[in-house]
Amino acid sequence: MQPDGQSAAGNGSNPPPGGAASVRVERKHFTFDLRENPRGKFLRITEEVGGRYDTIIVPVTGLEQFRDALNEVIRLNNSQKP
Repeated sequence: MQPDGQSAAGNGSNPPPGGAASVRVERKHFTFDLRENPRGKFLRITEEVGGRYDTIIVPVTGLEQFRDALNEVIRLNNSQKP
């Protein structure tokens, strides 16, 4: 993500043990990396727009909650469509 290979969060994590996925939405590029460091496994979600990076970290213990919240937002959005 960053030019020097360090994560945007600077946490010194190891390369993704479980792989990665990418999604392009309009002009944004999102990367989902499953990573691990001495504190445990986590999902790193990085948004890149025009060379600028923003990252959030979700511990694997919260992935189902994160998914459920995202599904709820999608459901609400779909129910509001004309």
